[in-house]
Amino acid sequence: MAPAPDAGSGYPGSDEELAAAPAPAPASDGDGERRECDVFDGSWVRDPARLDGAGALEQLRNRRVVFVGDSLNRNMWESLACILYTALPDRSRARVHHASSEHKIFRAMDYNCSVEFFWSPFLVQLETKQDRTKVLKLDQLPAMLQQVIGADVLVFNTGHWWTHTGKLRAWDHLERNGMLVKMEGEEAFSRALRTWARWVDHNVDQTRTRVFFRSVSPEHKGANWCYNQTAPIAAEEAIVPWFPKSMVSIVEGSIRSMRTPATYLNITRLSELRIDAHPSVYSINRDGKPLSLEQRRQPVVYADCSHWCLPGLPDTWNVLLLASLTRHPSSNLHL
Repeated sequence: MAPAPDAGSGYPGSDEELAAAPAPAPASDGDGERRECDVFDGSWVRDPARLDGAGALEQLRNRRVVFVGDSLNRNMWESLACILYTALPDRSRARVHHASSEHKIFRAMDYNCSVEFFWSPFLVQLETKQDRTKVLKLDQLPAMLQQVIGADVLVFNTGHWWTHTGKLRAWDHLERNGMLVKMEGEEAFSRALRTWARWVDHNVDQTRTRVFFRSVSPEHKGANWCYNQTAPIAAEEAIVPWFPKSMVSIVEGSIRSMRTPATYLNITRLSELRIDAHPSVYSINRDGKPLSLEQRRQPVVYADCSHWCLPGLPDTWNVLLLASLTRHPSSNLHL
């Protein structure tokens, strides 16, 4: 049984230090017009001391890094791709394939380095039947994830989509062992995580591949709404958690039960402090276009308090990831 080392709260800095840097910039797919926050003063360029893009390129030379999960892991993929791209001596030697919503790739050709993202918000298979009903198969991972086998670094996440209820819930039925079943959401989440853990144990060569599971990225809604926030929350302030602690325990227990060493990339607490780092109303709509002025005037409906600006907080997540790879480069080391 492998322990679940925590690569988020111990290094390379304190919560306060990590929460304060680097300052965010408007999201790359927004219109870049956020102006009410004092960190958007033109000084938000990535901190070269903390984000050594050239060093990251060398570190990831001849390596394949794959992110698997929901749009927050896509956020992290975008961040790492941008860090590497901006450090390239010759940017014409970069290739980006992002037409597919399910699989995105950044390649640094001269470094034989690729960073990929696979869309799998539940980690287990969500299947649409002929009658348009959606079935979440708790004992089966998507077939496309066979493509990630052999990667040098795997970064998984899930969580957000499991908390949706009512019309926002993505599935109509749950399936286990080929039979439709009824169970509470947390039990389904637990079974899905066990399926993922078994898949990793059976398919990942721990002498070659480092496995990470990124903790839940906090939303800032309700009592901690991100709209019009211009500074981080002070570390000593009480924060109302939105993600059930019981589900966090399920994740941590699943990681500890694995034979394959997996590092728990714990970014939750440091991210909770960055209430100011979301796109808010400077985001995009479902058509991929910047919100209109009229939409911005309806923050209750349109403010994005889930994803993060870039450059911004996901850069810090990648600092932690790269630091963990540097500190423990051997994939078969039980931490």
